[in-house]
Amino acid sequence: MSATNFKTENNTYRKMIGNGLTYRIPRFQRDYSWTEEEWEDLWADILGTIAENGEPAHYMGYLVLQSSDEKIFDVIDGQQRLTTITLIVLAALKNLKRLIDENDQSEKNQQRMEQIRQTYIGYLDPVTLISRSKISLNRNNDHYFQTYLVPLERLPQRGFRASEHSLRKAFEWFEKHVRDYSKKFGGDEGVALATLVETMSDRLFFTVINVTDELNAYKVFETLNARGVRLSSTDLLKNYLFSVLHREHERDHEMKALEDRWEAMVTRLGSESFPDFLRTHWISRKTFVRQSELFKTIRARVNNREAVFGLLRDMEQDMDAYLGLTNPEASNWPAEHKSYAQNLRMFSVRQPFSMLIAAHRKLNPADFEILLRSCVMISLRYNVIGNLPTNEQESTYHRVSQKISNGELSTAGDALAALAGIYPNDDVFRIAFAEKSIRTSNSRNLRIARYLLCALDKQAGGLDYDFDSDTFNVEHVLPQHPENGWNAFSNEEADALCYRLGNMALLNRSKNRDLGNTEYLQKRPILAASAFVLTKKLAEEADDWTPERIGTRQKALAKIATSVWRIAQLS
Repeated sequence: MSATNFKTENNTYRKMIGNGLTYRIPRFQRDYSWTEEEWEDLWADILGTIAENGEPAHYMGYLVLQSSDEKIFDVIDGQQRLTTITLIVLAALKNLKRLIDENDQSEKNQQRMEQIRQTYIGYLDPVTLISRSKISLNRNNDHYFQTYLVPLERLPQRGFRASEHSLRKAFEWFEKHVRDYSKKFGGDEGVALATLVETMSDRLFFTVINVTDELNAYKVFETLNARGVRLSSTDLLKNYLFSVLHREHERDHEMKALEDRWEAMVTRLGSESFPDFLRTHWISRKTFVRQSELFKTIRARVNNREAVFGLLRDMEQDMDAYLGLTNPEASNWPAEHKSYAQNLRMFSVRQPFSMLIAAHRKLNPADFEILLRSCVMISLRYNVIGNLPTNEQESTYHRVSQKISNGELSTAGDALAALAGIYPNDDVFRIAFAEKSIRTSNSRNLRIARYLLCALDKQAGGLDYDFDSDTFNVEHVLPQHPENGWNAFSNEEADALCYRLGNMALLNRSKNRDLGNTEYLQKRPILAASAFVLTKKLAEEADDWTPERIGTRQKALAKIATSVWRIAQLS
């Protein structure tokens, strides 16, 4: 990104707002939403900064602005903070007005009020009394802000949006707290109020990032998000889509319809999940794209009214399938579908999502179920046990999703044939399984170990166990922290073999707790009495427990595994 379209600097609030510049919340940015929790945090930060011997500066975070002339700036990210600080200044002005009305140093406080207003708020046209503000809010909030808050008028409470009530409540909350603060200074409240505003404006500072267009702003968001600073890239994309409609002079009812439908999707998905959904949706229908290039790609393809509403319609069509995969418990999918989706989530595998969304959209329910189950089999072999690289896997799923979308693959059998390259065959899987270690000190890994052992026991004995049941646990025959009685293992062997699947067995929870780190000969009778087939078999076949026993048992488990996690067509 060149220096001509991207600039970063640290600015105090005074430097930002007190230099004749204008800030606009884009028309379709989200409404004001801060609550008392955020007000309290900000107020505490301000008091800590302006107090005698307080911190000399308080960092307010990133502020992302967009401007082509460096005079008028659209606030892409940071509107809640900027709006709230403006409300604090207005609260100070309201208290100065109170002092004037009470004839408390009226002339001096009038001068203070006029100077603060011109520096931080703007000015009122003396004829029309219309405000010329330094900051304007979005289309839902600006009328209330300019009509009632900026002129310090009486604040009506009926017939307004929830966000307008939030603005009023924020102003009233700060008006009270500013009044309480100023009264602590004895007789000269005006000085205290002016000092509050001036000190606050000098000590609150932002990292201001100024870009020239939406694409550069999105690149900024991607960079900052990669560094752990979460910014609203979802809102940026939303603003771009609305700007397309605005450019084509669409009617307000269409803009409103787009906004309502967009917000409904974001509400169901959550703003944090929306970028992942958008990429998955796009890949399932169109070209493969990295997250960092997604906005650029959409911007190039979605550039007119028809494309905007087409994108919206397609996203709505795919959203239920995506939610079924990411939050299966809340879906209306059949129990088997939910179970398979839960397994994929437990495996932390998302690579098949684009293909599964395409299959959910284009194939019949029976074929979709076959593919969903097959993705569990592939993921167990390829990702969980094989730990193979995912780049080729993701590309394969994308190619299949494209062929399903365009009708080239119309059945589950056709799709499975195209997935053969990412299905490890029985020999490869058996060898990988025979060597697999799963460190069960991690809660996710423990669930996977329970899942594997339950499925293996079902295959061997026919009984189906809920691997999340709290009635049993995973017994490490060689304990995780061995003490006496384990001389058959060197320290290195104990560390290497404790978390091998061949060393693990299912056992009633109370029995598992009682065994602790006891030696194998004492464990053996309890293991032999277990209702779990493979646990009982372990005790019956092993009269001692050695590294060789673990290896032999795990090879036997690997043989069973090839028949459990298997796709007949590909095996």
